[in-house]
Amino acid sequence: QPQLVEFGGGLVQPGGSLRLSCEASRLTVSRYHMSWYRQAPGKERELVARITPTSRTTSYDGSVEGRFTISRDDAKNMVYLQMNNLKPEDTAVYYCKADWGLSRYWGQGTQVTVSS
Repeated sequence: QPQLVEFGGGLVQPGGSLRLSCEASRLTVSRYHMSWYRQAPGKERELVARITPTSRTTSYDGSVEGRFTISRDDAKNMVYLQMNNLKPEDTAVYYCKADWGLSRYWGQGTQVTVSS
């Protein structure tokens, strides 16, 4: 069974940066649409960023555009989310997702807390 494991979350002050990593096993990230989602307490899970398998086209939610960057390292089979200029409203559990056709896989999530 394919597996995704996120790490890199933590506590950061407003204006700070974090880089989240998503390590894939039994799944090749370059063959899937890879996405980062987040879920804040009491809110629905929302799409933050996405990268396509072949063209590496990226897309972002408007709330993170210009601050977050999704990338992929095919040699390491990993996906990253660089988060800059973090705001308190970015506080959430961040999830990595792989999907292609009817197949979709989720990681267990990593907590990001932005607070002074």
